[in-house]
Amino acid sequence: MEGMHILEMDQGMMISGIILALSFIGIFTETIHGFHRVKVAMLGAAVMLVVGQSYGFYSAEGAFEAVDWNVVFLLGAMMAVVSIMINTGGFEVMAANIGKIAKGRQFMLLALLGTAVTVISLLLDNVTTVVIFGPLIVLICQKMRVTAIPYLMAAALLSDTGGVATLVGDPPNLMIGSAFDIAFLPFAYKMFPIVCVAWIATLFFMRYLFKDELAIVPEGKFEDSVPYKDKGLWNKSLAVLGLMVIFFMIHNTIHWEPWMVAGTGLILLTLLAKDLEFEEIMQNMTHEIPLLMFFVALFMIVGGVEGSKFLEYLGQYLIPFLIDPVTGDVIQENFMITCIALMWVAAIMSAAIDNIPFTAAMIPIIASLEAIGVNIAALCWCLALGVGMGGNGTHIGSTANVYIVTVSEKLAKTTGNPDLAITPLKWAQKGLPVMLLTLVICTVIMYAFFDYYALPLHS
Repeated sequence: MEGMHILEMDQGMMISGIILALSFIGIFTETIHGFHRVKVAMLGAAVMLVVGQSYGFYSAEGAFEAVDWNVVFLLGAMMAVVSIMINTGGFEVMAANIGKIAKGRQFMLLALLGTAVTVISLLLDNVTTVVIFGPLIVLICQKMRVTAIPYLMAAALLSDTGGVATLVGDPPNLMIGSAFDIAFLPFAYKMFPIVCVAWIATLFFMRYLFKDELAIVPEGKFEDSVPYKDKGLWNKSLAVLGLMVIFFMIHNTIHWEPWMVAGTGLILLTLLAKDLEFEEIMQNMTHEIPLLMFFVALFMIVGGVEGSKFLEYLGQYLIPFLIDPVTGDVIQENFMITCIALMWVAAIMSAAIDNIPFTAAMIPIIASLEAIGVNIAALCWCLALGVGMGGNGTHIGSTANVYIVTVSEKLAKTTGNPDLAITPLKWAQKGLPVMLLTLVICTVIMYAFFDYYALPLHS
């Protein structure tokens, strides 16, 4: 646009970009160097802060402000709620009932488990959902004497896909919603229909992908009843969760942030579960706390890059493609191409480096376009679809995938059967086709209904 200040690359920008790139590479290659992604992210955040202070583009206050605490507190509170629910034994009862209903029909079992996982991932984040269901799936499959691989992968793939439909269903959604002030219901209105089509297609495609495994007749059966550990607390938990969903839907109307809803629900549940000690709650959150630390570190890394204006420097190269230099108007044809291209790039990148850090890096770029008057609604929806569907492509594409792979590796080790471990190749053989299928579906729908998805976020 005429009169717009053009940024020039400086040393601070370059170094911040290098730190960002090295951090992402370190996260991606954790299986090679052996350092957990949380350690890599924390190191990247520390280096970014020290370097940023030296060059004058970052500070301790800036690092703290860069963290989206709404996302962190929301996830933490929801994880604690689930931790309380785990102690009731209600999820084990649910799994046993699903096994009984399936009556040895493997695709029926996969469909029921996949539906249960997805429904819960609409209300909770998909990471928390697979943490609940991963061990339960192993128990069901051991009881039925069938391989757990199709069911474990179905839990991750279907929760990754279905979780895109709601604001709280996938961590990147929380990040996008928080950054651009998108409420629960508007998010669901836009995303649920397109995700529903992709989810149904994924479910039946998995029947084809796992046709050999699902054709085997199970030797074991679910006949024994599984008792609740605390049925009263389970029922109270469901009631509180239902109230939280209602408040998530109306949080903009009552001027509550999502983390306030989750926090209030957690406080209410801890009061109802008066005999449950906090130590017991924390024991069930051992997998989730590192994830929260990962989030905080990533926000700090990206905050430093944003402070150096490196992301703004990159984003300005999109402007000549999107904005007519004469009229200053958005070039609609190019804009649609850009949105769909973003979805595919986001998917490919998310398959490679985990969808959380890519989302964290893209949000400031989209925000810079919004700052010059671009209607970024379609970009937001395409980013959410891309990182959500793209996460299916590899075993490290989402945090949920990583957890499921870990469950399978533990199973292989405890049983002495290495074939039960989900290797990167095994995942790619099933997950990559699912990723491509869902992306094609989303592309077709986005192209056909682009005007609907291009409506302003706050119209």
